[in-house]
Amino acid sequence: MENSRLTNIFPSFFSGIINSYTQVFFSNNRIFAAILIIVSFFDFWAGTSGLFAVVISNAMAYLIGLNQTNIKKGYYGFNSLLVGLGFGIYYQPGVPFFVILAFAAMLTVLLTLWFEGVIGKYGLPYMSLSFLFGTWLVSLATRQFTSLHVSEHGIYMTNEMFSLGGHPMVTSYNWLTNLGLPEPVRLYFTSLGAIFFQYHLFAGILIAIGILIYSRIAFILSVVGFYSAYLYYQIVGANIHELSYGYIGFNFILTSIAIGGFFIIPSRWSFLWVILLTPVISIILTSTQTILSQFQLSVYSLPFNMVVLLFLYSLKFRERYFTKPELVVYQQYEPEKNLYSHLNYKARFGKSIFFPLILPFWGTWKVTQGHDGAYTHQGDWRHAWDFELIDEEGSTHSDKGDFPEDYYAFNKPVIAPADGRVEEIVDGVDENTIGKVDLEHNWGNTVILRHADQLYTKISHLKKGSIQVAAGDLVKKGQIVANCGNSGRSPFPHLHFQVQGTPYIGSKTLDYPVSHFICHEKGLFTLKSYEAPLTGALVSNISRNHALEKAFHLIPGQKFSYLVKPPAGPEYQVDWEVQIDARNSTFVYCEKTRSRAYFYNDGEIHYFTHFEGDKSSVLFHYYLAAYKVMMGYYRNLLVTDIYPVNTFNNRFWGILQDCIAPFYIFAQAAYTLSYLAMDDELMQSNIRLHSTTTARIGKHEIKKMEFDLFIGRHGLERFIIHEQDLSTEVTLVHER
Repeated sequence: MENSRLTNIFPSFFSGIINSYTQVFFSNNRIFAAILIIVSFFDFWAGTSGLFAVVISNAMAYLIGLNQTNIKKGYYGFNSLLVGLGFGIYYQPGVPFFVILAFAAMLTVLLTLWFEGVIGKYGLPYMSLSFLFGTWLVSLATRQFTSLHVSEHGIYMTNEMFSLGGHPMVTSYNWLTNLGLPEPVRLYFTSLGAIFFQYHLFAGILIAIGILIYSRIAFILSVVGFYSAYLYYQIVGANIHELSYGYIGFNFILTSIAIGGFFIIPSRWSFLWVILLTPVISIILTSTQTILSQFQLSVYSLPFNMVVLLFLYSLKFRERYFTKPELVVYQQYEPEKNLYSHLNYKARFGKSIFFPLILPFWGTWKVTQGHDGAYTHQGDWRHAWDFELIDEEGSTHSDKGDFPEDYYAFNKPVIAPADGRVEEIVDGVDENTIGKVDLEHNWGNTVILRHADQLYTKISHLKKGSIQVAAGDLVKKGQIVANCGNSGRSPFPHLHFQVQGTPYIGSKTLDYPVSHFICHEKGLFTLKSYEAPLTGALVSNISRNHALEKAFHLIPGQKFSYLVKPPAGPEYQVDWEVQIDARNSTFVYCEKTRSRAYFYNDGEIHYFTHFEGDKSSVLFHYYLAAYKVMMGYYRNLLVTDIYPVNTFNNRFWGILQDCIAPFYIFAQAAYTLSYLAMDDELMQSNIRLHSTTTARIGKHEIKKMEFDLFIGRHGLERFIIHEQDLSTEVTLVHER
């Protein structure tokens, strides 16, 4: 029991320490963390003090019982790290110092929790406010502590470099110091180093390299932010030495990364706001420095905190321009990932903000009049559809069509397009004789359903006496509500369907899409999602297939074991489990590689949304192969989709794309899925699917993979990965 507890605690505790360093730069990159730890120990006692403060803070957070995920991410350690580094630089080490530092770290955690509660109520981050207030409070208090002595660190920098790395370190340090870099370049690097209280070029250059490894966009933003400030100081004639005083120019760097790519999706708009907010940072920096200097306190990161919080708070009051700029919804701790995931989500699910509505019938019907119709769908009522049933010859009726009963649509069931409540019904209007219309009762027998606030559907021209619901009844999607008729302004039997914002007969229509439907044309099938069916189209709802549903309706707790036969080497087994995380997101987890393939299923289509982990794993190839699968079987149906830009790693092109991604995307990764055959029509199984993954740079293809998927009674029973003339077969061993 005790060993189990220790196993659970210490991995998170170690990660919490590592991530406390990178959280200063809004990152969780381990390579960057290693660089920052090395930089922090350029002054040994400062590095030791910072590490000591992080350990104390995370231990306190654990003992209080705070969220272990937040501890692991470094949320409760990075402010204490900065406190420890600052005091480690300023004071001589000793027992009194570390006693005070321990309690200073504890105070910082308490302040972090307070700011998390107060500022978090407004949906804002607490940033490094607890570092600021903790440092100020302890600085004022320690003036009364006679056991503390001011440090002489930094005076004999050559000796300190020698103690760190001997002659090679001293040689490197002297070489960099004597490079004679232009003042703007020197200020940029020293400002970067100052974030970790290291006021020399070597530290700044290493941090710049770390930022470049972590994120190309973040590096470019740091340059844009700093040199926008430098240019502004030149233009307005401000004191340029303000940037070098304590090297507090890092406020411009941190602000640009935070606003340009971390809290906000990187774009031309985020870059523009980085430039526009530069003077605001300068004003706050100069004014607060004047005030705080009266108390012999530094502004540290106060301007950065104020500008970021004020700007993020101001965006909450927007009434328009919600995409200029756009806030990050799901944080991935890397500007590139934030951008690529956002673009992919908008392209795939941008229209899914609409409440899902299906077509109000079973079978395949023809759109005889769509939006902006030639007859009645005009003006305020132009967003509506008329549907009729036709035979293989294209006729709407049998015999001569003299009677309503001759029409294929007449008396056919009409279903609810979504869950809702019956708002109003009209019944009792007589059927018209063919060719006649009832202008007095324009809509004829009608059912109006309420699905959400300001979202109603109206189904009209129903058969007299066929309505099976009453006002106030709750209905489920697909439930029969009436039968098609020929009442009202209807010369022959057809179904009128529209979406409206108010519950009244005669309400204006809304331009609103149907969530998913199939278009039929000459034996070919096309999947449409969140579109308006066009006039002349033959359309139907998705007819779900039991085998496909079993294969891709994944439920948390399900376990799968697959035998993998690679083209070379021994066979091996992979074990997957469907799990759910704290955000209620479902994913397939691979125990062997610790990879995760996140997915979403709306009942009609299975989507993989993103992947985390080993991109050489079988799970990653499964993610690629079954990226989007419709739950119905239609022979020769082609499903298309796009992957995130960074799905495939090509080092050169990837770096180039990262650098210009906020302004232009030239890389593409496309997905296609073909429904080839279903061998067992009776059991609706033994289905063969074929998917293709293609990555392109412009028109140049840089990568291609193909997959064959075999769906049987037990779900996905086998799939084959084809890549570069080699094949890997993956076979289901058992499912639990």
